[in-house]
Amino acid sequence: MMCDIEKLYRLLQQEKHVFTDSRAAGNGGIFFALRGDNFDGNKFALKAIADGAAYAVVDDKNLPENNRLLLVENTLHTLQKLANHHRRQLNIPIIAITGTNGKTTTKELVQAVLSKKYRVYATIGNYNNHIGVPLTMLSVTKEHEMAIVEMGANHPGEIADLCSIAEPNYGLISNVGKAHLEGFGSFNGVKKTKAELYQFIATNGQGIFINIDNHHLVEMAINNPFKYTYGQTPSTAELKGEVVGNGLKVTVKALFPKGWLYLKSNLTGTYNFENIMAAARIGLFFDVDPLLIAEAIESYKPNNNRSQLMSKSGADWLVDCYNANPTSMEASVKNFIALPKKNKVMILGDMLELGGSSLIEHQKIIDMVAQSNDIDEIYVVGEFFSKTNAPSTIQKFISIDALLQKLSGHNWSGAFVFLKGSRGIKLEKILEKL
Repeated sequence: MMCDIEKLYRLLQQEKHVFTDSRAAGNGGIFFALRGDNFDGNKFALKAIADGAAYAVVDDKNLPENNRLLLVENTLHTLQKLANHHRRQLNIPIIAITGTNGKTTTKELVQAVLSKKYRVYATIGNYNNHIGVPLTMLSVTKEHEMAIVEMGANHPGEIADLCSIAEPNYGLISNVGKAHLEGFGSFNGVKKTKAELYQFIATNGQGIFINIDNHHLVEMAINNPFKYTYGQTPSTAELKGEVVGNGLKVTVKALFPKGWLYLKSNLTGTYNFENIMAAARIGLFFDVDPLLIAEAIESYKPNNNRSQLMSKSGADWLVDCYNANPTSMEASVKNFIALPKKNKVMILGDMLELGGSSLIEHQKIIDMVAQSNDIDEIYVVGEFFSKTNAPSTIQKFISIDALLQKLSGHNWSGAFVFLKGSRGIKLEKILEKL
């Protein structure tokens, strides 16, 4: 007999949590046996129960009868429906955040700001896909006063699907750029997919937060009646701001209702201006005191190889190799070139998932880097960078292991080193070998 959502939800109230990795069994909860291209969670359902799970939700009709095995038609769809059912029991604001670049940093800044006044739950890490969003929603409890849900996508229709699960009241798109072109097909495909958030909010929500100076976002939001804006000075934005200083650690000067306030951060790169301003605008909308907004932004420290500044082996390192696409690569490379530092070393890794545009986009980056006389050493890593036409000053390596062999015994003392590339290139191995 198939288990329905109402029964599952009653069990959720009893067990408090769900999980999808059978290795996490051990303290009750409900295990969802998901399937993938290379795995089938149904095979681990009985072991999860033996290891401590209270129940396992399965969709393999050939499993033996067991009153702790809950049979459904499709475990993933059931997980998503359960998350949506839970969301409808929550009478709190849900803020959805998506974008090509900066969505995780923005989410964490917004969480830091709103947590100064509210009990906030936010997506952990980058659990932002068709599995991560349901797990995020099911982690929100009635103790929380607000939730922030990060949404990622690499194919059309995915943001709309995630909105149908989380049903956000408010939305923010950090920006749109060239990423996952293999899945989206084109930049217009990126814009159309990200705009699915705006469309959901226009029909079902209460408003969007928008960088009014970004003409792509303004065009995409044409049908949204309620816009809460931020932007650079001068601007028609409700919250205006500007970057002050050299961008090594970004400080934003923002004009709040009672006057200008300096928002100091530990983020590197002037492109983080829009992330900081987005968090400040959302905090202002939800009546967080501006002084507490500034305190929250200053206390936030980036991690997980996102705009991290660190010192190691006598060098300063700017590590931004969690992910990369043409838009983020261009912005971060320009920022690094402009920083007033000496003995600069740039190490770039391939940008992945660009499809037929890969070689063209990598050549654009090479051409931009080649024009600079401000970098002492330049290394590029990966299949696509290796195929570009580059001057002899740019050293090319097909793999990270080949680069590591070249850098063995390298004297890093006094250098300022920039790492930027897609996660799949594994540039962080350079730091691990030091």
